[in-house]
Amino acid sequence: MSNLADIGVIGGSGFYEFLESAEEVPVETPYGPPSDPLVVGEIGGKRVAFVPRHGRDHRFPPHKIPYRANLWALRSVGVRQILAPSAVGSLTPVFGAGQLAVPDQLVDRTTGRVQTFYDISGAVHVQFADPYCPVGRQHVIAAARSTGWEPATAGTLVVIDGPRFSTRSESRWYAAQGWTLIGMTGHPEAVLARELALCYTTIALVTDTDAGVEEGEGVTQQEVFRVFATNVARLRELIVKALESIPLERTCPCKHALDGMKLPFGLP
Repeated sequence: MSNLADIGVIGGSGFYEFLESAEEVPVETPYGPPSDPLVVGEIGGKRVAFVPRHGRDHRFPPHKIPYRANLWALRSVGVRQILAPSAVGSLTPVFGAGQLAVPDQLVDRTTGRVQTFYDISGAVHVQFADPYCPVGRQHVIAAARSTGWEPATAGTLVVIDGPRFSTRSESRWYAAQGWTLIGMTGHPEAVLARELALCYTTIALVTDTDAGVEEGEGVTQQEVFRVFATNVARLRELIVKALESIPLERTCPCKHALDGMKLPFGLP
């Protein structure tokens, strides 16, 4: 089933409409089905595969998303580069609601999430010092600027289990470490992508200020959804521009992550 698509997008169901000549592609994986069948279409002459991270009906909470199935499915249809938009909170008053950020670092504070394909037949240790694709980040930053949306071009995203939001003390502790963004879905996506030698770029939209950063009632789901909905058209425009500009020929280190190693289950 390979070579159906070159680039993948993992995001919210609001991104379906940007694909031209879209068709649904069901994929079975050794880890069960992905969040929903992949939808493959065209943008700027490139074949793009999309999967809604939480499912079309948002049925999967962050800790129940079938991350391994999603990444395996994308690679199996030919995807080698992934853009991953998500809603995040801010751990600094510098980033307010509506801020776009392209983080360059990641901290895992989840527990119990399976975060490797290599849990049988011996360990495989991938390099993960820089968790995001440097080329993908450059193109997303340039695409954002071309739309007049100046992004934060660095930052550390800490990923928590959720689905609850942080206490004020937790939030203040995260901020005290120098971390700037907080989310619930960026891990294990990033490391699973690296284990498949995929390029992976997070595109973070700040929807709220975390509980310990400023005084107030704290984060609410309603406010997160409202801010995301307000910015989703702008985010789609940015992603389309990034997809159009990203070269299919990869020159980044990501493609060499598994040099000398074997892909799980004989993936091409």
